[in-house]
Amino acid sequence: MNKAELIEHVAKETEMTKADAQRAVEAVFGGITKTVKKGGDARFVGFGTFTVAKRAATTGRNPRTGEAIKIKASKNVKFKAGKELKEAVNK
Repeated sequence: MNKAELIEHVAKETEMTKADAQRAVEAVFGGITKTVKKGGDARFVGFGTFTVAKRAATTGRNPRTGEAIKIKASKNVKFKAGKELKEAVNK
């Protein structure tokens, strides 16, 4: 499912117009992004949790030349599925 399909699904399930559904989906994504950007967790009981994980700087290798390269530290978003989502997927 992509964003356009999600908007269409929301519009159909809620009997909203596609424009209203698009604004709703954008608002949800915006809220999650804003929260995670600040370093917080976006928790949705039964669905899952979006968290920020820090990745330390490391040394890697260029696969073409074998030369050592430095990989900067970074932050990544991780998602952990909730119990209900896990159960739904495994049925």
